[in-house]
Amino acid sequence: MVSSSHEALHRIFQKDPALLTRACQRLLHIPFPEPREIAVLNADLTEIEPVERRVDTLLRVDTEEGDYLLVVESQGKKDEDKRGSWAYYLSYLYAKYRCEPVLIVLTQSTATARWAARPIQLGLPGWHSLTVRPLVLGPDNVPLITNERDAARDVPLAVFSAMTHGKGPGAAAILDSLAAALETIDPESAAVFAQLVESGLVDPQAKQIWRDMMATINYFFRHEVAEKVREEGREEGRDEARVQERVTMILRTLVWRGIQISDAERERVLGTTDLGQLATWLDRSYQVADARELFAEGS
Repeated sequence: MVSSSHEALHRIFQKDPALLTRACQRLLHIPFPEPREIAVLNADLTEIEPVERRVDTLLRVDTEEGDYLLVVESQGKKDEDKRGSWAYYLSYLYAKYRCEPVLIVLTQSTATARWAARPIQLGLPGWHSLTVRPLVLGPDNVPLITNERDAARDVPLAVFSAMTHGKGPGAAAILDSLAAALETIDPESAAVFAQLVESGLVDPQAKQIWRDMMATINYFFRHEVAEKVREEGREEGRDEARVQERVTMILRTLVWRGIQISDAERERVLGTTDLGQLATWLDRSYQVADARELFAEGS
């Protein structure tokens, strides 16, 4: 028994599924392809088992014209699965927060940038039910900053520029201007930016150039253990220095990002000497929304 007008309105298309395609063709004048077969599927879209879906960075921006969500995705290569993922992210976020989501894709690859910039169009050819148009920041539109004065004017942009363009024979000039610019800001911020550049560079040669620059500038080695290493050159001391370096960077990064950390969580970081574990926590410290996520198993 059909119990309401709501039910009747759509149930007619379950009785005669081809009616929907005929309506598109004859009433809406949309050139829907002639169906070969139509199957009625389960209409329940509830996910019984939770599926982890996580954007890289999510920001809420308050403007005079309203609130916006900036959905930031870092993309290393083409991935056709993103057609569905990005559309899902935007739809879900709009339903959850009721403000407009804006997808921004970051890439170090020109080819990936061109792929990501193409609109994702879901629906019929010529009549799309959903169109996703990412904003893309990559080598073609991120400025190449090789001047120390320009880098010092906007250090975060210079950091992003170095990660985007820092490869090939021109990398040294880019990194040199950034290294000089880091000396113009407070040491804690400089240390965070320096670590981000090291993690973000994809060119092994550029990464080594940057490490050599940072060793000279001495951002990471401002403690007694590291000083002792430079004087004595002992491998054991180097391991201790790396441990202290990574512990310091994890805690600094969380503070810099405004992430609260409890005394117990701080003690857990301070008490860890496993370099591999600390490296994992350091990578997570740039992304987590809660300090507890640092220690999540299997992440």
